[in-house]
Amino acid sequence: MAVRITSVAKQLPQYTRETKDILPYVELWLEGQEERFKRKVLKIFENAAVDKRYSIMDAEDVFLKTSFEEKNNIYVKESIKLAEQSLIKALEKANLKSTDIDFIITVSCTGIMIPSLDAYLINSLKMKQDIVRLPVTEMGCAAGVSGIIYAKNFLKANPNKRAVVIAVESPTATFQLEDYSMVNIVSAAIFGDGCASVILSSYENEKGPEIKDEAMYHFYDASHMMGFKLVNSGLQMVLDQSVPETIAEHFPKIIHPFLEQNNLTIKDIDHLVFHPGGKKIVQTVEELFGDLGKNIDDTKEVLRLYGNMSSATVLYVLERFMDRDLPQGDKGIMLSFGPGFSAQRILLEW
Repeated sequence: MAVRITSVAKQLPQYTRETKDILPYVELWLEGQEERFKRKVLKIFENAAVDKRYSIMDAEDVFLKTSFEEKNNIYVKESIKLAEQSLIKALEKANLKSTDIDFIITVSCTGIMIPSLDAYLINSLKMKQDIVRLPVTEMGCAAGVSGIIYAKNFLKANPNKRAVVIAVESPTATFQLEDYSMVNIVSAAIFGDGCASVILSSYENEKGPEIKDEAMYHFYDASHMMGFKLVNSGLQMVLDQSVPETIAEHFPKIIHPFLEQNNLTIKDIDHLVFHPGGKKIVQTVEELFGDLGKNIDDTKEVLRLYGNMSSATVLYVLERFMDRDLPQGDKGIMLSFGPGFSAQRILLEW
């Protein structure tokens, strides 16, 4: 029994700024810092390969001394709104009603709400009263792919059912106003906010790329590399500078055995649906795949247009492929990395 991805729809937050328009706010934030440090920080923003980003808060609010409570309240309110809008779009694309969904997975790591996001959507969209719920937190950038894996496993065991994965993130809400560390600065330079919904189906007659296989790969002794630390001012980013090198070191073990167990090589893969973690990670992946004649142009374009939106970002890349009329039989790999440290992979066939 095949499980297919039938639709993907993104929803952008209301506020947007080009990077060049954010720089004056960064300069104001850096007031009182040493001149050389200021120049370095501005260069980081200018060279982050992010031209534009969207946010649940305007730039003035991001750089105000708001409390964790105030930022989280905005996160809750705006996340519900974004998730509802993206789910409605995904349902429309698949010509479905909200009551056609049997399993709802909501994904986020950049704010806290209890009850979780899915509870609000079930009420506002009058979804099934017996719908199965799974909120996924604490998996960071990998969670969009993880959610699809969980949905696929549910659908594989339940014929004639449908699932939705909704990823909504606001890294902007985690910006630390009094933290001038490189981690906080790099995070602010590469991250943006966004939401996307993915509908999957185990109905035989529904169209979309089939999930042929999936796997997770866990790096040992790397739990310190990526995540958030809960501090009084909110969620403080943890991001080790060795992340790109560590990914490069493990890449052959992540990709090639996974393809081999499906009797494939990288030459058989037509599309790379990769999460754009940041400029350095994009460059690392390009170096690894460029020699094999593969490109991650869509990954780079999503990073340029929206920034890294944590778990939602790879779904923006997936939507670009879904919106094209790809030839039957084309194969693709979805890949994202997240705290733990881990890599999540999915093999798709159109």
